[in-house]
Amino acid sequence: MMNKGMAVILLVAAFHIQAQEATDDSDLPQWTIDRITPLHDRVSRWVSNTSRNIDGFFGTDDHLNTSNKSYIRLSQEFQWEEGEGFSADPGIRFKLDLPTTEERLRLIIESDPEETQGTLAEQGSQRLRNDDRDPGNTVIGLSRLSGKDWARNWDTKFGAGVKFRLPLDPYLRFDAERLWQLGDGPWQLASENRVSWFNSDGYFARTRWDFGRPLDDVRHLRFVTNVQWQEEEDTLEFSETAAVHQVLGRRSVIRYAAVVVGNSASNPRINDYYLQTLYRRNLHRNILYADLIPELHFHRDTNFDPRWGVTLRLEMFFQGDVVRR
Repeated sequence: MMNKGMAVILLVAAFHIQAQEATDDSDLPQWTIDRITPLHDRVSRWVSNTSRNIDGFFGTDDHLNTSNKSYIRLSQEFQWEEGEGFSADPGIRFKLDLPTTEERLRLIIESDPEETQGTLAEQGSQRLRNDDRDPGNTVIGLSRLSGKDWARNWDTKFGAGVKFRLPLDPYLRFDAERLWQLGDGPWQLASENRVSWFNSDGYFARTRWDFGRPLDDVRHLRFVTNVQWQEEEDTLEFSETAAVHQVLGRRSVIRYAAVVVGNSASNPRINDYYLQTLYRRNLHRNILYADLIPELHFHRDTNFDPRWGVTLRLEMFFQGDVVRR
C-alpha cells in the first residue's frame, strides 16, 4: 500500500514540476504546435460556420455577430484502479448552440445530456467523463429562457425535444437556478435544479446545492450537496463533497476533495467514501488540457478496504468562436 501511495504522490509531483517549467502560454514544442494549429483552426471554423449557418436559417441576421458557444471536445482517458486494472477510453462530446433562433427561445443540439450520465456513484468522482456513450443519447430541442438574473430571481428554462434514436424518444425538461449572497459576508449559496421526462427512461429529478466562499486570492472553499432520483433506478441517491480549489498559476489549478456517496432516504447507507486530488493544466492556449486525478476509495463492495486509483485525461477543444492563435 505504501509503495502504491508513493507512486501516486511522485506522479503528481512529476506532473507539477513539468508544468512549472513552462514560461509562456504553451508547454508544447514548436514542431507540435505547427502540426496541431492548422488542424484545430480548420475544425473550429467548421464548428463555427455550421452552427452559424443553421442559426441564420432559423434565427436572425445577428447570427454572424452573436457569441456562439458551440464546441466539440475530444478526450482520451487512461485509468487504473486497484483490483480493476488498466483501461483506456476515448470520448467525444459536442454542443451546437443557436442563440438567435428567437428571442428567449434557443435551439440546442447536444450529446451526453445530464440524464444519461448514470447514477451519482457512477459519475460522482468526475473522472469518468468518457463521452463515448450511446450515440442515441444525443438530443435536439428548444429551450425557453426566462432572461432573469439568477442572483436576483429564479432563472428558469423549459425545454422539449427528441433524443436521436429509433423510434424517436421525446422529452420534456424544466430547470431552475438561483444564487444568494448570504448577508454582507463572503459566503454564497447556489441552487441548480432539474426535472425531466424521457419517453423511454421515465422521470428524472436532481437538485444541487453549492455553499462556498473564497479563502484568499487563490483558494476557494466549497460544500456541495447532490440529491438525484431516476425512475429506472427507483432509489434516492445523495452525495456530499467538501473541496478546496486552488489556483496555482495562470494555467494551472488543483482541487482537493473528500466525497461521500450513498442512497435511500428511509434507510440511508453509504456506498463509497473517497479522497481525490484533481490537477488541471492548460497545456496549450486554451486548446489542449491535461488532468491528473489520483484517488483513494473506500467502497462498500470491498468492505471499505482502501483502493487506489489514478486517471490521466487529455482534452482538445474546438470552439464555435474561432480565435486566431
